[in-house]
Amino acid sequence: MANIAKKVSWSGRGDDRGERTPLLNGDEEVKYNRQVPDTLDYDNSENQLFLEEERRMSHMGFRCLEIRRWVICGLIGFLTGLIACMIDIAVEKLAGYKYFAVKLNIEKYTELGGLSISLILWAVLNSAFVMFGAIAVAFVEPIAAGSGIPQIKCFLNGVKIPRVVRLKTLVIKVFGVICSVAGGLAVGKEGPMIHSGAVVAAGVSQGRSTSLKKDFKIFEYFRRDTEKRDFVSAGAAAGVSAAFGAPVGGVLFSLEEGASFWNQMLTWRIFFASMVSTFTLNFFLSIYHGKPGELSSPGLINFGRFDSDVTLNYLSFFPLHFPGGVLGALFNIINYWLTIFRIRYIHRPCLQVMEAMLVAAVTATVSFAMIYFSNDCQPLGQDNTEEYPLQLFCADGEYNSMATAFFNTPERSVRSLFHNPPGTYNPVTLGVFTLAYFFLAVWTYGLTVSAGVFIPSLLIGAAWGRLFGILLSFIIWADPGKYALIGAAAQLGGIVRMTLSLTVILVEATGNVTYGFPIMLVLMTAKIVGDYFIEGLYDIHIKLQSVPFLHWDAPPTSHWLTAREVMSSPVTCLNRVEKVGRIVDVLSNTSTIHNGFPVVAHTSENDEPGIICGLILRSQLIVLLKHKVFVERASSRLSQRKLQLKDFRDAYPRFPPIQSIHVSQDERECMMDLTEFMNPTPYTVPQETSLPRVFKLFRALGLRHLVVVDNENRVVGLVTRKDLARYHVGKDGLEELHLAQT
Repeated sequence: MANIAKKVSWSGRGDDRGERTPLLNGDEEVKYNRQVPDTLDYDNSENQLFLEEERRMSHMGFRCLEIRRWVICGLIGFLTGLIACMIDIAVEKLAGYKYFAVKLNIEKYTELGGLSISLILWAVLNSAFVMFGAIAVAFVEPIAAGSGIPQIKCFLNGVKIPRVVRLKTLVIKVFGVICSVAGGLAVGKEGPMIHSGAVVAAGVSQGRSTSLKKDFKIFEYFRRDTEKRDFVSAGAAAGVSAAFGAPVGGVLFSLEEGASFWNQMLTWRIFFASMVSTFTLNFFLSIYHGKPGELSSPGLINFGRFDSDVTLNYLSFFPLHFPGGVLGALFNIINYWLTIFRIRYIHRPCLQVMEAMLVAAVTATVSFAMIYFSNDCQPLGQDNTEEYPLQLFCADGEYNSMATAFFNTPERSVRSLFHNPPGTYNPVTLGVFTLAYFFLAVWTYGLTVSAGVFIPSLLIGAAWGRLFGILLSFIIWADPGKYALIGAAAQLGGIVRMTLSLTVILVEATGNVTYGFPIMLVLMTAKIVGDYFIEGLYDIHIKLQSVPFLHWDAPPTSHWLTAREVMSSPVTCLNRVEKVGRIVDVLSNTSTIHNGFPVVAHTSENDEPGIICGLILRSQLIVLLKHKVFVERASSRLSQRKLQLKDFRDAYPRFPPIQSIHVSQDERECMMDLTEFMNPTPYTVPQETSLPRVFKLFRALGLRHLVVVDNENRVVGLVTRKDLARYHVGKDGLEELHLAQT
């Protein structure tokens, strides 16, 4: 282990007053409040209670469970679609009122003079909207900040981020994203929609709300991490589908970006949830727009339909491949250092709200200045589709083209860059807009507001892509809108590094499969080029959140490491029949960081390892202590009934802390038989097993604990997610990270 560099650090466990968190560059530390993430149990504990319940269930019972899974997926899609509809209507109304008021004010003071009043009005309205959203996030539920995609990726990977799928998080997320988009920030609604769908799935699948303390007594069988994981995958896909009108893209997003487990039946259920989500959104939006039955909008983000009667020249798209990767990497690098600055200096809620308001005011100021100094005037034809055209200093019958990009919601700006006819923008307008909006988007992502990065990325790429198309048209005939689409894909791919799912999302959102091949090529190139410089944006923020995220494969230079070198040792073991007092002491000991304990045939006084015979979880022990499942009570018939799996499911997922369990001094002398409740067949590996082999077992099976045994099947160590995630390849070879305990 001596030749492993130890330069990169993640946070360790802190106390209630905050914690010292070493940043990724090594030495400097910052103190801020956060909760250490826990690990999810994706491997079912096949104890006697579980096996007895499964054996009692008939074939019809299993069929009923499968029907319930489909019902739950339908409910997930329906509710996610309703939430998306509410967000869309609220943003449309609030942004419409804001832009209408500012437009009237600008028109009034263009002739009278004093346009500074219009600037102040725009900045104040932006800041007011953003202030409400930032206060809700910073003071009520900080986990609702950002897009939520990194947190959902972690959840599906097996890491339980505190409060990430709670009802309060959903409410603040929805309210926050409405305020952020209406406030004119360089943000989108798609990331928060994915997070919202995941929260809906986590709540619906459990048949109760722990936040409201309401139990509907349904879907109790699904109250475990394994089932919740599958439904959260469906919720994330439903969010993508609602945002882009892309059911297949939603399924592929869950597969590519998050899912740690997949099978054919799960694929169909997720696709069903995505279809229901899209249909629900479009149905209610059609009613809202007074066109019942006309499902005209493909999702929250309507890119419009591209025609297919244009011959594509793939060679002309080739120059767009590399700028996406380079600009995406530049975006991620700047945002990375900006996020570190925020962690160091802007970690107080009041400062976070002030920063968000500052960015909103600066965004309005930059937008106004760009519009004010622009002389790009375009004729206002009869077929004009501009939502809020500004004349400003243009002649009668003309409008300011820069206002089309800035004086609009980002979704409408993207659509105008895709579909407005040639000649709508001049090159200077697009160049200045690209530069300004790029830095505004970099500054905005990471604020303490609910916000996504998809649409700002698409808007930046669409602007420089259309600029390239205009310049190319001086040489050959080119439709700049087509190049805007390819540029948008390149920019987004360079930032988030998605390939297959993003290709299908853009194809479904634009309604033309003709562009599938060039989009796939540009996304692959952008990913390869971007990965050369830095990781994707979501992976960067996962690391900055101190999360032990496991990728699909172990580091390529780790074959010489064995389970003996990476395991945690010594391990606290319990006997089959253990004294209650010792169990309470083990669970109460703050130095006992593991949530799983090997059960051995016997533990000796001289700390010799015992022979493995099972594994029991901390949560199971707490439930046993709560219900006083003691040998003496059973023998004296004080226990009224036998403990069932329902008792464990009722306590899931917020198991009470050990400090809330009262155990008298007499009860400490009682004994507890763990045989019926432990998992008698835990996964074990010999201590000479290589790290990549351990990694594959852990990642593929969704394990939380892996017991390491010697040649005589005696427990010598325990491997957890933290033990594996602390190794990665850096500039000096294999580096060891100090992670948050799980």
